[in-house]
Amino acid sequence: LYERSSIILTSNKGPEEWGELLGDQGITTAILDRILHRSEVLHFDDKSHRMKNRKSLF
Repeated sequence: LYERSSIILTSNKGPEEWGELLGDQGITTAILDRILHRSEVLHFDDKSHRMKNRKSLF
């Protein structure tokens, strides 16, 4: 499927925090290198669009 399909990957952690999350900086670097190869990274502000647009339950 290389270069024939798209993948959308979302995370509430930045790439710099994945090493701590996965427990091994070397493996994390290898994983991110393969994921981010020929990719586009979008960064949004710290405000949650989901929380901003939800209806109040209370």
